[in-house]
Amino acid sequence: MRIVSVGGGPAGLYLAILMKKADPRHEVTIVERNRPDDTFGFGVVFSDATLGTFAAADRESHDAIRARFAHWDDIDIHYRGEVITSTGHGFAGMSRRALLDILTSRARELGVEFRFQTEIGEDELRRLERDYDLVVGADGVNSLVRRVLAPEIAPRVEPRPNRFVWLGTTFPFGAFTFYFKPSEAGLFRVHAYRYAPDQSTFIVECTDETFRKSGLDETNEDATIAYCERLFADELAGHKLLKNRSHWRQFPTVKCDRWWRGNVALVGDAVHTAHFSIGSGTKLAMEGAIALAGALTAHGTVAAALPAYEAAHRPAVEALQRAAQVSLSWFEETERYFGRLQPLQFAFSLLTRSLRITHENLKERDPALIARVDDWFARQAEKQSGVTIVAKTPPPPMFTPFKLRGLVLSNRVGVSPMCQYSADDGMPSDWHLVHLGSRALGGAALVMAEMTDVDRDGRITPGCAGMYTRAHVDGWRRIVEFVHRFSPAKIGMQLAHAGRKGATEVPWKGGAALPPSSAWPIVGPSPIAFRAGDQVPREMTPADMAAVRDEFVRSARWAVEAGFDLVELHAAHGYLLGSFLSPLSNRRGDAYGGEVAGRVRFPLEVVEAVRAVLPDAMPLSVRISASDWAPGGITHADVVAIARALHQGGADIIDVSAGGTVAEGRPTGGRLYQTPFAERVRLDAGVPTMTVGNISSWSDINSVLAAGRADLCLMARMHLYDPYFTRHAAYEQGFELPWPPQYDLARTVTPHRNK
Repeated sequence: MRIVSVGGGPAGLYLAILMKKADPRHEVTIVERNRPDDTFGFGVVFSDATLGTFAAADRESHDAIRARFAHWDDIDIHYRGEVITSTGHGFAGMSRRALLDILTSRARELGVEFRFQTEIGEDELRRLERDYDLVVGADGVNSLVRRVLAPEIAPRVEPRPNRFVWLGTTFPFGAFTFYFKPSEAGLFRVHAYRYAPDQSTFIVECTDETFRKSGLDETNEDATIAYCERLFADELAGHKLLKNRSHWRQFPTVKCDRWWRGNVALVGDAVHTAHFSIGSGTKLAMEGAIALAGALTAHGTVAAALPAYEAAHRPAVEALQRAAQVSLSWFEETERYFGRLQPLQFAFSLLTRSLRITHENLKERDPALIARVDDWFARQAEKQSGVTIVAKTPPPPMFTPFKLRGLVLSNRVGVSPMCQYSADDGMPSDWHLVHLGSRALGGAALVMAEMTDVDRDGRITPGCAGMYTRAHVDGWRRIVEFVHRFSPAKIGMQLAHAGRKGATEVPWKGGAALPPSSAWPIVGPSPIAFRAGDQVPREMTPADMAAVRDEFVRSARWAVEAGFDLVELHAAHGYLLGSFLSPLSNRRGDAYGGEVAGRVRFPLEVVEAVRAVLPDAMPLSVRISASDWAPGGITHADVVAIARALHQGGADIIDVSAGGTVAEGRPTGGRLYQTPFAERVRLDAGVPTMTVGNISSWSDINSVLAAGRADLCLMARMHLYDPYFTRHAAYEQGFELPWPPQYDLARTVTPHRNK
């Protein structure tokens, strides 16, 4: 096979090595625009796991790399005068120049040909496509190859808002080090690590606002060096900063719908990037080379190999890019955490920011740090709840108490409201008794009943639960009494009105709009159907709003009468109250529309009216959608303003969800994908929050809580899969939950431990 790599960085070099190693008869050429001894940047970072991957791919280059790297286990976080150290991480840093020398020497040894100082234009690229079996675009983030292939591969390059500059220093850092340094211009962050005995990387990052206030937008390299040496004089302890094309930049997130066209494939930064805060882009580039070489070797032909390469490697890249997105967002928004979080919690938040490292991972790496985190969290929980925690060792964060008004929850786990579509004209059935009762026995401290409608015409489907007749009170009371009699769990009722999403069939019958013969009239803030072909809601008048408000008040009174411990108002997912909050569904021109203060007015009136009829000790929650996942939807500033208004109106906690407002909304998905919204509301609005959304493990729950991303975690799918999830989580962490006496024999069983 004749192969040419456009670009002689780590991706192109490593692919060349692997292909020549697989079959010396391959003719492999590397075309590089720079000279052999040119390099930009300073150090690169690999984890111990990544080095293991390199060892399996090419032992010779791996051994040469290991002989040149600086290894460390610790991460030092400098924050408000304190240094928090976490150990057990296993990183290696080395000079980028040294890495290129090693890979170039290995490639020459195997017979790879080089053409340095050779510029490739579009015409030359077309010639290479004709002359070679495979053309590899390994030409970096500003890839010409990607630009030429753009019509077929649909690249997306998103410059991120923060500014950063890549510097070096002679200071020999003993750990991967983060500094957070306030200045008159704003907050600066530093990512620093040693890659040689007397050389370290020193990346300085700040917001665009801080960058401009500092005057750095008008400086050259030397002025940047002088500014940063003054700012970090104490940290550098007399050592100098070094430059190497060290210009302030914005990090570009690169994604492509396809990674190849014809006989041209992209690797490394040319096709995907991952932010430097989660490690080295060099790692991703070399792993891409491994994947491409593996596909070529396994499939034999370029036509078969390139689709296989993308199919095999894309899931890992996308997972890493999702982690990178969360990580870079943390650094873009560090001002949110700085000063609001105490040092230990700030450090834990930083360490777990990408979701790849969790509370449990850190416990395995650094048990002493997690013992400190758990002890700190337990002490905070005691102060907040007024409950003394009696234990030899602090419990995991998920098993600490939490107080809302007069309600004390024994742990931080809740069963999220899940529509069961199994009621008869709103009346809960035996299904609801077993469904909610079994989950209360399963150990969760809070069990939320499903969306329960305040009016017959406010249902989503004919099978939806209701609290719109007095008979419903007795139907719910027997469920509440079961929960209270046989478990320590508390039970909440979520009150709602479906609004424009009403009058549809149950999901397992398709969920389509009911035919006119069986549908009921629906209402909304504006006459906009949820989906094409759905019934168009009647625009509500002030009299309609007053009537619905009174229905919420009546249903709340009945919830109290039925014995519920908490009431939640559903103002999310495009149902009636939520549809008032979003500009996509609220197009009103009166006082109940327009800017966010108008859109929140009706939901706020309902909150205030319901709060007025609840006992003082009974908490009130409101669920909101913090994103519509659609252009032109609700903004973060809107969400913060809404949360503050609802809290001031009487909501004790905000249940933060997202989506459901419009049919075309497309969530990003992934683990804990809605938790960042809860965190923003909690920190920016200063309001307690519950988080939901693909929470699937007890380690994730502990991570969310310990980092201060939410106060409670509600789970839906996991509690459907396993009603005893919380009890099993307690066992797996060595924590004892009280057992119902009927199940006491289960104490002798040792189930399979599954973390």
